Amino acid sequence: MKQGFAEFFGTFWLVLGGCGSAVLAAAFPDVGIGLLGVSFAFGLTVLTMAFAIGHISGCHLNPAVSIGLWMAGRFPASKLLPYIAAQILGGIAGAGVLYLIASGKADFSLANGFASNGYGAHSPGGYSMFSALITEVVMTMMFLLIILGSTDSRAPQGLAPIAIGLGLTLIHLISIPVTNTSVNPARSLGVAVYVGDWAMAQVWLFCVAPILGAMLGAVVYKFIGSPEE
Repeated sequence: MKQGFAEFFGTFWLVLGGCGSAVLAAAFPDVGIGLLGVSFAFGLTVLTMAFAIGHISGCHLNPAVSIGLWMAGRFPASKLLPYIAAQILGGIAGAGVLYLIASGKADFSLANGFASNGYGAHSPGGYSMFSALITEVVMTMMFLLIILGSTDSRAPQGLAPIAIGLGLTLIHLISIPVTNTSVNPARSLGVAVYVGDWAMAQVWLFCVAPILGAMLGAVVYKFIGSPEE
């Protein structure tokens, strides 16, 4: 139960901090943080939570990560559903608090997207569904490689949160223009349930692609990370 609550609050912080930076601060008049700031915000949410709750739950904050860790033999199947449920609920709660804050502005509108992920007309750069699919699969695969490698017992100890946080920052720097960057079904669902309409119609891709990418990442690391020659 404590691990589930840790995952809930960790994912809550990821969505509130990451999506909050996009909704509240990215284009703030004159001092907006822009895409660079949003990328760092997402990375910092994971970095801070990895230090805060990593020793409690492992700090997955992401159903795709939990599934990838299970595929890699690092996580028991019996904990998958409780972790995923906690992550999704945490994402929805984080987006709910963000909505309460953002709706206090006179010209706020969910029509602006509320940091939802999308493709086609709803991609920040107008990228196709195919581009979005490839982006999310590859970015999540690389994210799992970073996670599995930095947390390997042979890796330098105590530095994994930094590598993982900076890895997520880099992923956002690359892919925000394509999909607004998901690599996390809980992050995508969290905001999509408030936007509804097109966001819920397209959220399937941002659930399926990250999971496929995480599974690929697990397979690749099991191959390259094996100590056997």
